[in-house]
Amino acid sequence: MSLSGAGTFEESHCGDGKANRHPWYPPAALTGDPIAEGKLLMRNTLTGQKEPFVPTSKRTVRWYTCGPTVYDSAHVGHARTYLSFDIMRRIMTDYFHYNCLYQINTTDIDDKIILRARQNVLVKNLSEDETVDFDALSAMADKALAEALEKAADKKAKSAKDLEDAVAKSDSKAQKDQEDLLKQAKLKERNLNEDAEEIARAKADPDKDRIKLIAASKSVLADMLDREKGHTITDHSVFNAHARYYEREFMEDMDALGIRPPDVLTRVTEYIPQIIAFIENIVGKGMAYESNGSVYLSIDDFKANGFNYRKLSPAPADSKGGETTEAEMAEGEGALGSDAKEKRSANDFALWKASKPGEPAWDSPWGAGRPGWHIECSVVASDVLGETLDIHSGGEDLKFPHHDNELAQSEACLGCGNGRQWVNYFTHTGHLHIHGLKMSKSLKNFITIRQALENNTARQLRIMFLLQAWDQPMNYSDQTIGDARAKESTIQVFFREVEALTRGDYLAEEVGWRMPEADQRLSDAYLAAQQVVHDSLLDNFNTRDAMIAIMDVISEANVYLRTPGLKPAVLLLRSIAVYVTQILKVFGVVGGSDDFGFGSGGSGGGAANAEAAAEPYIDTLVSFREKVRDAALEAAKGGDAAEAIKAILFTCDELRDEVLPTVGVRLEDRAGGTRWNREDPDVMMKEIAEKKAKETEMKTSKLEKKLAAKEKELDKVKSSMIKPTDLFKTDEFKEWDEAGVPMTLANGDPVSGGQIKKKKKLVDKQTKVYNDLMVKTGGSPQELLDATQKEVDSLKHQLSKLSLS
Repeated sequence: MSLSGAGTFEESHCGDGKANRHPWYPPAALTGDPIAEGKLLMRNTLTGQKEPFVPTSKRTVRWYTCGPTVYDSAHVGHARTYLSFDIMRRIMTDYFHYNCLYQINTTDIDDKIILRARQNVLVKNLSEDETVDFDALSAMADKALAEALEKAADKKAKSAKDLEDAVAKSDSKAQKDQEDLLKQAKLKERNLNEDAEEIARAKADPDKDRIKLIAASKSVLADMLDREKGHTITDHSVFNAHARYYEREFMEDMDALGIRPPDVLTRVTEYIPQIIAFIENIVGKGMAYESNGSVYLSIDDFKANGFNYRKLSPAPADSKGGETTEAEMAEGEGALGSDAKEKRSANDFALWKASKPGEPAWDSPWGAGRPGWHIECSVVASDVLGETLDIHSGGEDLKFPHHDNELAQSEACLGCGNGRQWVNYFTHTGHLHIHGLKMSKSLKNFITIRQALENNTARQLRIMFLLQAWDQPMNYSDQTIGDARAKESTIQVFFREVEALTRGDYLAEEVGWRMPEADQRLSDAYLAAQQVVHDSLLDNFNTRDAMIAIMDVISEANVYLRTPGLKPAVLLLRSIAVYVTQILKVFGVVGGSDDFGFGSGGSGGGAANAEAAAEPYIDTLVSFREKVRDAALEAAKGGDAAEAIKAILFTCDELRDEVLPTVGVRLEDRAGGTRWNREDPDVMMKEIAEKKAKETEMKTSKLEKKLAAKEKELDKVKSSMIKPTDLFKTDEFKEWDEAGVPMTLANGDPVSGGQIKKKKKLVDKQTKVYNDLMVKTGGSPQELLDATQKEVDSLKHQLSKLSLS
């Protein structure tokens, strides 16, 4: 906690009371404002508002975050969640200096994993089964598509009907849910229509390529194959291998985004005995029951024991359909959920699922089965972090049913109540929307993290999320990422300016403030920025306002640096740059803070490391010297001095634009001399590649326009070279007059008067353009045709070279 001053003083006192003490006036502290009092506020989903954060014990924070269900590649929606929590975690540890133990759990067995693993095996088997020929595959694809379209149409119709009912009943929650479901149903239908077009193209392929047809129809074919043959996949290793593959990919993606690894990583499949014991405890307390080999938590019995259900997502007062909607129940039980008739109440949820054929299974007191979706987090978090978690985090879509069900089963097992609770603070990141809908794999409207990193750097993505409120929905668009890129560029330019100034010998000049008014304004802006950043981070990790404060002080510094007759306060500018860097390090925008070990200094390997670090720069310098020397020697031997100068200047530009960027050195030629800075070589090479791509695109566009105009000109020359008398000498006619106007059709019928009139006008027009061409070319139009064709061929060749560059 750090207090803020009120700008006044309290009554004086003389300290320890010794006679020689003079009165001292304590500065008065602001009171009544939690931010001014130095309290960290955190939006707590349990209360729906910001609450002062207080750890259970001293400054120790036990923090659990739901990890991924590893059935497919992670997308930018996942990046939004895990980057946001990474930023919050860094602020907690690196800025507020809490002692955090941070745990993430991997869901490595789940309905989605089972389905996807089975489907992949079944599709692979089909692609390798040569007995199923192209025609048979076509029939299968048609059947699968028809079933998928029928199912999608039924869902859309049901959503539309349910929406009408919700509106009629004035049920606001159901109305919002059904509006979202209807949008999703329409998008899924549109996706299926696109699949239908892909399948039609693959079926029409004259090569009858089986693999292409399977690829085109995979999404619908996989569902049908699983319905028909999913029960035949019994090898446990199929599901394990699938989960391990995507778990590794996820962790690699997190590393590529610069997200710190958790302090503890757990897996569901490594906690089966503990999960069974946890469930047995709840059953023993009379709040869960077995039914057909599955175990369900009884919401009615849970409430009868004095507990509350749906703490995070309370049912609205106007909800007419009971606490839990049909869609929410389906989400809670998963795609492979058991028969609802097994449950005593529709609101009850599975703690343990009896395994059906084609599903992995573990032995339990209730028979062969597997954990329900929610139970895993309760067990692994309680095992590692204890019976009270300071913070539990996840995405907005996990609030209900997942997190509410976690709370219920944890409280039932651990006996929470009477002043004890399982989680003190729940935090949920807002949805990431794209084109108006939540980014989702099932809707196929997602961009994978790897795809996003092909076009943007991890730094740019992080800045984009820093500029948004972590607990509110946000849109992923060209505008949001463009804003992040622009701010990154502004910060980078500021660092370059200050770096160049600090390289000089400021002690050789007059020190202090040599432009008092400008220096005072800049120092005031610096102090104000620090205060805003601090207050913003206390206020629910408000990185958006913190980033705006940073951009404001950089903007003020840039104005300062453009002052006519500048006499810069170098140390002040350096302090601002260092502060900005420190905050960006806290945010994870600037790397390097997670290194450990002694590094290269203080040991015998220092000289070798220094030599290795210097090697690329020495190589660059030697190569540059050789090229300049060769050009000068050539001129000295009697060569063309002008060409030598041109070659030297070309080599200088090549050094700046192509060579030095590979070793992370940026040169900028300015009126006052050349300025250099050290930067990330990967970022610089990407900038160069993007610049070249843009230049190529502009050149291509220009050449394409030029080619289109030249081809039009060529066509005009070709058409103008046709003699007027030959214009209608075609198989359509058999007799013409002396001017070439057709008089008789090929079948012997005369050409109608109206047609003769039209044809005569066309012949007269052709006569004019033909004569004009003869005059223009001196009676030799072939030379013009050849020259024009040559220009067309040259432009095509240039375009071909550009496409290969």
